[in-house]
Amino acid sequence: MKILFKIFFAGVMLQSFLSFSQEKERDTTKVKVLDEVLVSAVRANEKQPVTFTNMSKKELAERNLGQDIPVLMNYMPSVVTTTDAGNGVGYTGIRVRGSDATRVNVTINGIAYNDSESHGTYWVNMPDFVSSVENLQLQRGVGTSTNGAGAFGASLNMLTDSYATKGNGEISNSYGSFNTHKHTVKFSTGLMNDKFELAGRFSKINSDGYIDRASSDLKSYFLQGTYVGKTTLIKALVFGGKEKTYQAWNGIDPSAMKILNLNENMVNDNPTYNISGIQTDSNGNIEGYYDNEIDNYQQDHAQLHWNEKINDSWSTNLALHYTKGKGYFEQYVDDWYYSNVLGGSDSQLSFLGLDPIVVNGQTITSMDYIRDRWLDNDFYGTTFSVNHKSDKLDMILGGAWNNYEGKHFGNVIWSQYSVPYNYQYYNDSASKNDVNAFAKAGYKVSSHWSLFGDLQWRRVNYKANSDETGLVDDTFNFFNPKAGVTYTLNSRNNFYFSYARANREPNRTDYENGSPKPEQLDDFELGWRYATLRTKLNVNAYYMAYKDQLVLTGELDEVGSPIRANSGDSYRLGLEVDAAIAVLEQLVIRPNVTVSVNKNKDFMFQRDGVLQNLGDTNIAYSPNFIAGNIISYSPVKTVQLSLFTKIVGEQFMGNIDSETSKLDGYFVNDFSVNWEIKPKSVLKSIVVSGLVNNIFDYKYVSNGYFYTYDDDFSNPGTVTTIEGAGYYPQAGINAMVGLTLKF
Repeated sequence: MKILFKIFFAGVMLQSFLSFSQEKERDTTKVKVLDEVLVSAVRANEKQPVTFTNMSKKELAERNLGQDIPVLMNYMPSVVTTTDAGNGVGYTGIRVRGSDATRVNVTINGIAYNDSESHGTYWVNMPDFVSSVENLQLQRGVGTSTNGAGAFGASLNMLTDSYATKGNGEISNSYGSFNTHKHTVKFSTGLMNDKFELAGRFSKINSDGYIDRASSDLKSYFLQGTYVGKTTLIKALVFGGKEKTYQAWNGIDPSAMKILNLNENMVNDNPTYNISGIQTDSNGNIEGYYDNEIDNYQQDHAQLHWNEKINDSWSTNLALHYTKGKGYFEQYVDDWYYSNVLGGSDSQLSFLGLDPIVVNGQTITSMDYIRDRWLDNDFYGTTFSVNHKSDKLDMILGGAWNNYEGKHFGNVIWSQYSVPYNYQYYNDSASKNDVNAFAKAGYKVSSHWSLFGDLQWRRVNYKANSDETGLVDDTFNFFNPKAGVTYTLNSRNNFYFSYARANREPNRTDYENGSPKPEQLDDFELGWRYATLRTKLNVNAYYMAYKDQLVLTGELDEVGSPIRANSGDSYRLGLEVDAAIAVLEQLVIRPNVTVSVNKNKDFMFQRDGVLQNLGDTNIAYSPNFIAGNIISYSPVKTVQLSLFTKIVGEQFMGNIDSETSKLDGYFVNDFSVNWEIKPKSVLKSIVVSGLVNNIFDYKYVSNGYFYTYDDDFSNPGTVTTIEGAGYYPQAGINAMVGLTLKF
């Protein structure tokens, strides 16, 4: 940590020197715009050749009744979301242009949020975080340089709440289907002495979930202290959450149902079935389900930001951050189920590092037991940027240093036969050091033409030591250039073209499943923006060419994480169209549609014991058609009615175009109502909200998994490839109502 504080102290000294070296009479312009400097290093604007969509605080609040951030983003272009519990509370996921969450680079106030090892984003660790978000931007494709890893599908950056000039408070409560309820309290002192503000939020969300026992018990907080000077903005933030969710990541597997003598058509006949925590007798008869098959994790974040406006042209941003995460998931390991259904060795004593034992004269090699599998990690670092802006040149120089230290260990807390309590059967460690520096600039050549350039250098060193990964000590040096041009025809029409290269290192799961290669992407974007007072239209064509893309295989590991594998050459080619049309003053329509082709080239697969070239195959989890629409109507100024429509075409859950892996498309509609009442005293406003999800009670599956294995026992001397699939059914019609009091 010493080097971290040295870097930060040097930055502080630099900030101070730049500040005090200016003339005594500083710019007295309101510095609230300095909030935007927190994300200026990662944000794009309409002058840049980058494909993006923004969501404001108001848009997020319209549906914020307890569901997670990916679900609230479901109607953005090229986005597909899913949820394990089936109702948007608990573990949720997002894909953009077919790229999974490990390739959606997420930053909070410019600080990287993706887990350093898995590259994933676990929103369940920050429940109701959207209540503290001022706005967000989703960039599709490589996007601009960020303080995190290079994006391979998209970048999502969020700016947390701005400071308030006047004191205020807010109490929000919502209730709905599946015993779901959210309670949020917010406050702000406003600017005291025109200098200081304290603000905060506390939230609690509970839900039984649509899936059996897929319950969630979520708590979160957000506290912020702000100092506002004439040209200075300093923010200190602490936020985080604690989640306790019953596991629902196994989905419904018809093959497993058949072995357990259950109905193979569970997806249709009992879509809420949850196999997690299963307990059987020695013959495979189900005796019950373990009550405490839970995921229990806490994550706390601290950020310190210092923004300084030196003059009209120059500003600086310096940040220090620290994240602590610690928790475990608990599992009942049922000997019969793990041996006969999963075909795994987890129930074996040898897996635990133990010798066979003799009980009543019988040698025991496997047993039932309960285990806790722990994560204990620290993530800390610093980010900085220097911004220069003039009539023709907009330039940012910046970088980051981040370090991750993680521990992975597992304990046996109960066993069928004698094992010491809290016996630790593995203890692994990992570390990751990530340094990057970037320079990006936009230059206005003329009233019509603008150029954009962005160079990023990134160095990553990852070390891991475990039975699954082996000994890992890899260092990667990546150079990620980007360039583009924008042509402004007139005040209504804007055209752009860009090229970007991105490189990405493998994650922990990749190492556990082989010897992965880093992946590389060349991204070409061609777009047209059209804007009038009543209409906004964005049309974008993209071609994303990958080398050694780590595509999802469709399989999951034992903790529900997707398994990936290098696919050689692959590409994504698509056309995106989105618009906002004010048909009437009270009626706005916001449609979007994406049509794409997503292919692996000359995909190799071993079928029936023979390695085969399958030619060009569809990339897993990449539907060729995605569409959304929002129709908002305000019969009076204080009432808004909205109809949300989402269409997702069929997709394959694997890369071999197997019919077994095909996931049917779906067509879902939600309806919301917001009514704001403004009393004449006591309260500033009362907001009544209602949300009906899946209003037509459509039965659908938004996600699943696909697996293959070689069977060489049924017919000795031959090898037969067996295929199987699992599914995550989503809730039918369900509703939430909410009441918000603003002081």
